[in-house]
Amino acid sequence: MRTFEFDDIREHCLLKSHVSEEFPFDAQTCVWKVAGKVFALANLDDFSGVTLKCDPEKALELREAYDGVAPGWHANKRHWNTVRAESDVPRERILAWIDHSYERVVAGFSKKQRVALGF
Repeated sequence: MRTFEFDDIREHCLLKSHVSEEFPFDAQTCVWKVAGKVFALANLDDFSGVTLKCDPEKALELREAYDGVAPGWHANKRHWNTVRAESDVPRERILAWIDHSYERVVAGFSKKQRVALGF
């Protein structure tokens, strides 16, 4: 049973400030960016989960705590996790992890960039 769907991910990502939805790799890989920087990816045609940026220590903790969390697929395994839709991860958790991913990317902006964007 799926605990979250593509539309859950999409809607939550698009509610955030300065977010764009793009397809830079192919027509299937949906990428959400905040001010031009990637914070989430998912396959539109064959949705099985989402890849999110994560604090490296937290990434390891989540992989140990949930069967549905694995090192980021086609991403830096230290900073990215892939969360499977058919797993033990509750919908509320995945939405919180989207927030975490977004916040991690925003935290990487310079102070000048954050001020210019209103963060």
